[in-house]
Amino acid sequence: MQSSSAAEPSSAYSPTTRILVFIGLIMTMIMGALDQSIVSTALPTIVSDLGGLARMSWVVTAFMLTSTIATPMYGKLSDMFGRRPLLAFSIGAFLFASLLCGIAQNMWQLILFRGLQGVGAGGLMTLSQTVIGDMVTPQQRGRYQGLFTGAFAVSSVTGPFLGGVLTSALSWRWVFLVNLPIGLLAFALIMFSLPAGRSEAKPQIDYLGAGLLSIATAGFLLLFNSVGTSLAWTSPLTFLLFGLSLAVFYLFIRQERQAPEPLINLGLLRIANFSVCVAATGIMSFAMMGSLVFLPLYYQLVLGQTPATSGLMMLPQVGTMLVSSILGGIVSSKTQRYELLLAIGVGIEFSALSLIAYCAHHGAPPLFFLISLGCLGVGMGIGMPNATVIIQNSVPSNALGIATAMMSFIRSLGGSLGVALSGGVMALTLQHRLQAIADKIDISAFLEKGMVAIQALSPAMHAQVTEAYKGAISASLSVSSSFMFLAFLMIVGLMIRKVRLS
Repeated sequence: MQSSSAAEPSSAYSPTTRILVFIGLIMTMIMGALDQSIVSTALPTIVSDLGGLARMSWVVTAFMLTSTIATPMYGKLSDMFGRRPLLAFSIGAFLFASLLCGIAQNMWQLILFRGLQGVGAGGLMTLSQTVIGDMVTPQQRGRYQGLFTGAFAVSSVTGPFLGGVLTSALSWRWVFLVNLPIGLLAFALIMFSLPAGRSEAKPQIDYLGAGLLSIATAGFLLLFNSVGTSLAWTSPLTFLLFGLSLAVFYLFIRQERQAPEPLINLGLLRIANFSVCVAATGIMSFAMMGSLVFLPLYYQLVLGQTPATSGLMMLPQVGTMLVSSILGGIVSSKTQRYELLLAIGVGIEFSALSLIAYCAHHGAPPLFFLISLGCLGVGMGIGMPNATVIIQNSVPSNALGIATAMMSFIRSLGGSLGVALSGGVMALTLQHRLQAIADKIDISAFLEKGMVAIQALSPAMHAQVTEAYKGAISASLSVSSSFMFLAFLMIVGLMIRKVRLS
């Protein structure tokens, strides 16, 4: 049974309250999206300062692991206790962990604090999108989700540029400390304006389901992040970890079927629009995060750009995604052709990712990357808001929180697996390519220090090592484009099914 106690009807919001809440939610969305991308440009500098290139992907993966696990819990608990207290906890935990990240003294501390930061981050975008679903009618959701996607675009793609500027002008530590003023203002606006909502008298929390989900998710992410590097593909430990994770996930599904208040509503998966779009969203996130996290590394290690310049290289995606998300939201609200617009957006994303992988493999000039990223922004702006609208419009209003949380969970899980798998492909390919010149260089130095080790090479050796990095990163980009094509096929299949049924 789903509770509707947390949801406030759209009529409960006065125009002034709606504006203040919307501004606070936009800032919360910006903070969450910014932290997913701002770190990527600073990673080479962080590695140079703290060491640990082989553990670099864990700075991203630890954040996404804990945020992924926390996401469905926020959705379910917000349905029980109201949106406002869960938003307060989410923002507070995120800001405290951001401060800890800013003062980290070694790579392991940074990874730990990023994990704590993810606990708070799991609720930022999920609860923001859920509150928007509460505030507006289903017919208006396309327009508002388009505006949210525009804000997401500006923050997530401006993140690498801002991260580069902060790293070059101040320190990499400021990519975390910059969250504090944004978060405090968002917290004040939301606490002042958002209605408290109503909570269940005797809520039943699925603690066992939460524990099983945490173990299964952590197991899968550990596996994807380690296989091919610290774990061999055919190692007995690899098969053991996979089997245990699969077994725990099976126990989680059994628990959700019998729990009085399940953490994830499996009944929603019987809704074709919901299940297909949730799965496609996860695969899209897999492809996007697996590619965008490593592009700044390509720009800096292969093209020799500064952190600030590599961040500027992402700006075409900002502009095109901002424009296409706003215009796409208006068009979708007027036409209600959500599936068609989603298919168009994902198709453009697949084409753009394929172009980026091609450019990286052949070492194309920066102009070609700029054009490809501009196309990618167009596809993201059209696709992302329509996926959210389809999912929210497919479920009853009393299941809006858990439905949005399930979408965010699968999206976060997909992004985490994308970063982990792409990082594993990159590391494995890099090690293989460096073996050819192992007698001339210290491979462990490159796996530990990255850019600093490259800068100390002679011009001839620098070219060989750069070529190895180019092949490794382009291989991970090719994996991303392949998964985006799979998402495109799923969306097209949904459209064909709807046409046949009608």
